[in-house]
Amino acid sequence: MLISIRSHLVYTAKQPCDLLLQIEAAETPAQRCERASFAVVSDAGSQPIAGEENIGQRRWTRVSDVFDCTYEAEVHVERPAVGLQGLETTPFAALPSDVTKFLMPSRYCHPEDFLAFVPQQFGKLKGGTLVEAMSAWINEHFTYDSAISHGATNASESFRDRAGVCRDYAHVLIAMARSVGIPARIVSAYGPDVSPQDFHALAEVFLEGAWHMVDATGMSDAPSTVQIGVGRDAADVSFMTSYGWMTLKKQSVLAERAT
Repeated sequence: MLISIRSHLVYTAKQPCDLLLQIEAAETPAQRCERASFAVVSDAGSQPIAGEENIGQRRWTRVSDVFDCTYEAEVHVERPAVGLQGLETTPFAALPSDVTKFLMPSRYCHPEDFLAFVPQQFGKLKGGTLVEAMSAWINEHFTYDSAISHGATNASESFRDRAGVCRDYAHVLIAMARSVGIPARIVSAYGPDVSPQDFHALAEVFLEGAWHMVDATGMSDAPSTVQIGVGRDAADVSFMTSYGWMTLKKQSVLAERAT
């Protein structure tokens, strides 16, 4: 599937500062960029570095006054839809060393807060069947509300409020999965069915030796999701992290199926 992407960010800085940007589609075995352009108005240009887990890339840049960035791409996604039903949890001792950390608590995901709830709510379900049930439960019981959460909201708070945005849905699913020994991480992405259009977040779970995407919002699926990066939670994949105060002036994101 060919997905066309365009994002445009305009911010101003109160004083010169550095920022780390992550908005470009990753090159992976499951997706390839057929065309891409990145343009930034910055005194220092930009310096690319590898993303977390060597998936995708980020860019350092320095802003003195106005930050104006445009990214456009056409990405061919070859990621198949894989049903999680029946997939088994990978035994702890068989987990690759670089996967084990995705069992651990992280800044926004505290699995210990879900140790009682998950078995009480989902009984003896295991593996992919359990992940599907948890995702469906979040989708049914949560309200998508951009006013209720903010940049410091964690999974436990979102679970309490039963509301949030895509990153909050993903954080709750990640924390639930980790609480039952299933490695889980966040994915930053573009999706043509995301509404309202914006940078999107969903989860990946590690089952039977592979990572599988699952979106508790129901707005994206693996075959049409353009992956930007991955991390323990949103702290690792923020589209922009600034080391100084930035003021939003304009931001637009568009992902659509190419004709």
